[in-house]
Amino acid sequence: MPRFSVIVPCYQVQAYLGECLDSVLAQSYQDLEVIAVDDRSPDDCGAILDEYAARDPRVRVLHLAENVGLGRARNAGLPHATGDYLLFLDSDDTLTPGALQAIADRLAESGDPDVLVFDYARTYWWGGTRRNALAEVLAEAGPDPFTAAGYPRILDLLMVVWNKVYRREFVAAEGFEFPPGYYEDTPWTFPVMLSARRIAALDRICLNYRQRRQGNILSTTSRKHFDVHDQYERVLAFVGQRPELAPWRPYLHRKMGEHCLDILAKPDRLPPADKAEFFRRTAELFRRWKPEGAHVDGEVAALEGSWAGYRLRRQAGRAGREAVRRAGAVWRPAAGRARSGWASLHARRPLDPHLVVYSASSHRGLLGDPAAVYRAARRIAPQLRGVWVVRDAETAAGLPPDVEHVIAGTRRCAEVMARAKYLVNDVVWTGVPAKRPGSVYIHTHQGTPLKYLGADLLDKPGARLGVDVPQSLRRADRWDHSLVACRHSELVYERAYPCHFASARTGSPRNDVLVDGGPGDFRRRHGIPEEHTVVLYAPTRRDYRRGGHVDRIDVARLAADLGAGHTLVVRLHPSLRAGPARGLGLAELARRGIVIDATDEPGLADVLLAADALITDYSSVMFDYANLDRPIVIHADDWEVYRGTRGVYFDLTAEPPGHVTRSYRELARLFASGRWRDSESARLRAAFRSRYCEFEDGRAAERVVRTLLLDEPMPGVGVRLPGQAAGRGALTPA
Repeated sequence: MPRFSVIVPCYQVQAYLGECLDSVLAQSYQDLEVIAVDDRSPDDCGAILDEYAARDPRVRVLHLAENVGLGRARNAGLPHATGDYLLFLDSDDTLTPGALQAIADRLAESGDPDVLVFDYARTYWWGGTRRNALAEVLAEAGPDPFTAAGYPRILDLLMVVWNKVYRREFVAAEGFEFPPGYYEDTPWTFPVMLSARRIAALDRICLNYRQRRQGNILSTTSRKHFDVHDQYERVLAFVGQRPELAPWRPYLHRKMGEHCLDILAKPDRLPPADKAEFFRRTAELFRRWKPEGAHVDGEVAALEGSWAGYRLRRQAGRAGREAVRRAGAVWRPAAGRARSGWASLHARRPLDPHLVVYSASSHRGLLGDPAAVYRAARRIAPQLRGVWVVRDAETAAGLPPDVEHVIAGTRRCAEVMARAKYLVNDVVWTGVPAKRPGSVYIHTHQGTPLKYLGADLLDKPGARLGVDVPQSLRRADRWDHSLVACRHSELVYERAYPCHFASARTGSPRNDVLVDGGPGDFRRRHGIPEEHTVVLYAPTRRDYRRGGHVDRIDVARLAADLGAGHTLVVRLHPSLRAGPARGLGLAELARRGIVIDATDEPGLADVLLAADALITDYSSVMFDYANLDRPIVIHADDWEVYRGTRGVYFDLTAEPPGHVTRSYRELARLFASGRWRDSESARLRAAFRSRYCEFEDGRAAERVVRTLLLDEPMPGVGVRLPGQAAGRGALTPA
């Protein structure tokens, strides 16, 4: 008896069917069977299924004598299923790699619940991917099984059949089956979820839900959308037969009204001539199933009135939204003019010589090099007033209470920007007043560059997607000082940004703590045993893939291969923190304690201090970590592709900071043998540090404050003044 029975109904999907079946049969977890149902498809689906069955004994094909529709095609497969759990997979969707193993592990962990709900992502025909917007519902469900009554938020998820697996004995005992018609998932999913005595959640993207450009049956204009009424009749009748489910009647009554009104509001669902009839039938159903004493308010209250009243309400709503839109169109330029006028007013006042405005990572808070400079300034020069620009009130709430701040885009922000003598940022300033004579812009960058930047991207069209190079250069024209940690950075920035700034050989302020080797509290906060070897895996994004995420390493396998006495910490690129990357297994692995997900850690230095070794590919974090003089491994399995698509300033594989691996097998053997920290690793690291950590001496933040903010001399490396030529001879002693 297999663990999973995957039921795949097929109708006119010949272009997608092979990809769907391959995604199942290629799973690392092999204990499965596929029940493929040819719903009398007029294309070559039947032949494709027969070819797969001939190649793989796990595939069984049913050819129906007539087309019965999606729901009844699923029913046809049910009697042939022998697995412990049922999974209904639509034939144009796909399972993600490792999905069945993750589901099997979660089922075992939760003691074989009746239903396991997992996450999904929408994948679009143009290449985009978007995770389920309510993924937090699964993350917050917790590790223990529950009921719908115990965690009703689980019903906020899309009520579909394919984001769950079902214990087959539970389905058989309850006699669940699919009805004919559109919206057939509704009278299956609600009864199943309300009847299940044990539900578990898996916060992992296990399925890619294909968003077809055309062909989605629920997006067609048809009277078949009237089927939704019969489907809710079935749901409400089911609840009516079970007294223990009576408390759910008000919820389902409102849900029915909201669902039907949503269909009615869609411009492409119902023929215009049928909309009045659809409203009246919905209203009649709503009145008939209204629970005694139920309170009706909000949008569904329209169902207690007439079609004419509903239309007037809709028209009034559209008119109101249009008025708001027009007012906004007028207000936004007016508000912009008001802010500009406010900034212009303050631009007539003298610059405040003690005002320093900071921002980091597009106003994301107290981060990176600007934060290190800010802290040093508070210690060395308390007469300087530091103000942070943050993106919104939520970001502001996360600041320490004694940090002065303004919200980007406000009049107050325009005022401080206009008056500030000094402005410190690690990305280009956007939406700021014109640079005033006498103001000083200090640009810290975000690390030592390996990848092409600025004007160099003009020859890499794929890498500059969404980047306006001429605009970025115009903004860089405002820089007065560009902080660098080595001469490599100095040459790169002056080539990539051909502007009139001066390179300041200060070192990277955020790395002072790494040079000093100060203690961090990451290990303590995450309960890592003192004797454990901590391995940090920090991959970068791939510009040759839409969305930027490519799984290069199976982190669960790596954690297992590292073995006892090791802790694997994973930190994704910041641009991937809110995308599907974490949902493809990382979040679930972190919940189970297999890895630690450090993607959201605000302080990168704290993570680096905790690590005994770094595995990365082409992330600039390697330059920061090299300051710790600890082993680094470069996993360059797609180096040629990356170098050709993004562009790089030097051959990392020829000048690495440690051993280079080209496959996972090489990586695993490197750690198993202990060579990751041998004398060759130390030799390569020493050469790398001397080249790319040249000006890192632990006093970078102090140097920026004294030489650039206070104009004081300071012994050490030099700071070139604006207008001087590059080269050691042009540097003034600092």
